[in-house]
Amino acid sequence: MTSFAERCGIHDAARESAIAQTCKVIDASGLELVRFGWCDMHGVVRGKTLVASAVEGALRAGVGLVSSAVLKDTSDRTAFKIFEKGGAADLPGFEFAGNTLLMADPSTLKTLPWAERTGWLRGQLHHPDGKPVAQDTRHVLQQALKRLADAGYGMKCGLEVEFHIYRIEDESPATDPELAGWPGLPPRVSMLHPGYHMLAESNFDLTEEPLRIVQRTAQALGLPLTSLEIEFGPSQVEAVFDVSDALTAADNMVLFRSAVRQALRRAGYYATFVCRPPFPHIMSSGWHLHQSLVDLKTGANAFRRSEPAPGATPADAQFLLSEVGEHYMAGLLDHARGMAVFCTPTINGFGRFRPNALAPMAALWGRDNRGAMIRLVGECGDSATRVENRIGEPTANPYLYIASQIHAGLDGIERKLKAPPATDSPYAAASTPLPTHLGEALDALKADTTLCKAFGDDLIKAFDRVKRAEVERHEQAADKDDFQRREYFSRF
Repeated sequence: MTSFAERCGIHDAARESAIAQTCKVIDASGLELVRFGWCDMHGVVRGKTLVASAVEGALRAGVGLVSSAVLKDTSDRTAFKIFEKGGAADLPGFEFAGNTLLMADPSTLKTLPWAERTGWLRGQLHHPDGKPVAQDTRHVLQQALKRLADAGYGMKCGLEVEFHIYRIEDESPATDPELAGWPGLPPRVSMLHPGYHMLAESNFDLTEEPLRIVQRTAQALGLPLTSLEIEFGPSQVEAVFDVSDALTAADNMVLFRSAVRQALRRAGYYATFVCRPPFPHIMSSGWHLHQSLVDLKTGANAFRRSEPAPGATPADAQFLLSEVGEHYMAGLLDHARGMAVFCTPTINGFGRFRPNALAPMAALWGRDNRGAMIRLVGECGDSATRVENRIGEPTANPYLYIASQIHAGLDGIERKLKAPPATDSPYAAASTPLPTHLGEALDALKADTTLCKAFGDDLIKAFDRVKRAEVERHEQAADKDDFQRREYFSRF
């Protein structure tokens, strides 16, 4: 009798060997619990925790996970009326909150450094018939990477992630049952450093204890952390990660955010990846995504240029970028409005796009220009030549964020799009402004037929409905600040 893993088409001799090895490690390490984790549409890790003796069977048969978890908005309300006739007609397989099956990759076992005798495995969702859940966002990125590979390219990404760490002063708002809500309140917090003194060593010293926890947690999980820095805003910091392939970079981002929040909270600190925490004097956090393509035949950086193109000026893309690099960057610019909602998917995040804030306001590129949406980094002959998209917020789902870059960039390559001249005035009036709020960004995505086709109807329908629910509830909220505290600050 075949196992469910075999019916899903994901089981082979290598996976069988990996299951045996994983079970040996669990036994030898004395692990008692293993968490099976899955990344939802909002980039949040959900899943179930199994006792060690149940792991081997679950790796073959899957772990049942209620399908409505796929359709939750940021308040954890199900955005589709799954118990009404026709309520999920556009999404077969989700009616009545039936099961999906979480299939874990046995090679991903990690021991959680903050939790006693606890392991963690990364999984993806399948329907009971064995088909992948189309709305599983890791599957969405895998499909985008397959399309990229068919064009002859791989993708490398480097991560720069800004976030805030606070000291917890009072947990009672989050733990008092009299104050429970849907969603609940966050704890009361205080700052670790006063801010407005970027990269100050004295502020790093004030923040060293929690940053040590960040460092040790990331390194214990095998994440390629390279630096921890003091950012400009009060209690704001940044983590920078070395370059990796795109799928690994997305996996690392998901695990880093979840792990850091858990490890720090146990130590009395509160980490948040919300773009704009709900306080009057803060600086917005961004997630800057460095990216380049790799020629799969040669392994070379497909963006690298040995010398400027004949006749090119410093304002021309091909002064530094290859033809492929220019086409890719032009695709990002051409689809900037449509892909914005995958890069900045919350109401909170759009408050970041304001003049002279080191955040973009328009679909422009510039040479080493941190005010432009696309910052071109590198020189002729530099094997690290890359583009940096500065539109992202740190709560973005990494799989959707990176997939949007691939689909937009590939369209630029296929159409051989040309980039406009580099900007030296990123905050001047522009013909293609970025969306200014979540509803506008959703409308821009629906108007971008190329991106919608690339992502597929199943993902677009679910994503649009889930995010529209967020917009509708924000519009109906009598206290917009309370909405942001509960909806974003308490959860991300």
